[in-house]
Amino acid sequence: MDNQFVQVGIRPIPAPQAKKQKWYQGKPLVSMAVLGVIVISCLLCDLFIPKDPTYMDLYHANLAPCAEFWFGTDTMGRDIFSMIFYGGRISLFIGFFATVISTAIAVVFGAVSGLMPKWLDDVLMRLSEIILSIPNLLLIIFVQAILGKANVLSISLVIGITGWATIAKVVRTEVRQIRSAEYVVASRCMGAGFFHILWKHLTPNFVSSIMFMVVMNIRGAIGAESTLSFMGIGLPLEIISWGSMLSLSEKALLSGSWWLILIPGVFLVVTLLCVTNIGNYLRKCGNRKVSNL
Repeated sequence: MDNQFVQVGIRPIPAPQAKKQKWYQGKPLVSMAVLGVIVISCLLCDLFIPKDPTYMDLYHANLAPCAEFWFGTDTMGRDIFSMIFYGGRISLFIGFFATVISTAIAVVFGAVSGLMPKWLDDVLMRLSEIILSIPNLLLIIFVQAILGKANVLSISLVIGITGWATIAKVVRTEVRQIRSAEYVVASRCMGAGFFHILWKHLTPNFVSSIMFMVVMNIRGAIGAESTLSFMGIGLPLEIISWGSMLSLSEKALLSGSWWLILIPGVFLVVTLLCVTNIGNYLRKCGNRKVSNL
């Protein structure tokens, strides 16, 4: 009788599976919700604001928050509750429009620098470094002084054309890495123009790298407008924004009208914090994608 050998197999113990992360974990849902409520309220404020934000009711000037005026009134008798949402529309428009301008300039400038020969690339990068070496607020004040009296469009334009250099350097670096890719070379050989290559082939590859900076530029533009108005060189008082409301802070401190500073300041700070949290989340997502490559 042949000896029979039984081979005993050892089953490997399966590694414990990591818990699947839920879709909402790690996402700044609170910041997104708060920012969404603020933006929608500002856009649709005509449907619910109780009073005309530009009407000067001198009889009720400088009133503290009460049943009739929920957030009080300013030194000219204007209802602050109505001004908050009406002025938020202006501040948010400046933030978004200035960011669109700066991003467009940065993408075109960075792509041109990345595709050009080395000597021209060096010249363009030295130009961007010169702009970065000048304090941004000082540059904004200088350009605004050249344009003259400030309005919503001029403030947006000034902030936009002075805030593109940092994004342009990132775009240039990304373009130089992918400009020799086969699909880019093939497109150029087939006679495709610069903007076709930029839109179809280059932008999809670097948009995730600059998204964080684009979102942070919105925060910077809103803060710059508020700073200029606070310094008295931004929007005039008849154009209501969060910055122009804060420009009354000196009179408010002298008269003890705390609501003139606190309420616009809270809305401004909360909006900037929400944008910052969303920007940090986009930065972490971008870093995670790079580490997984």
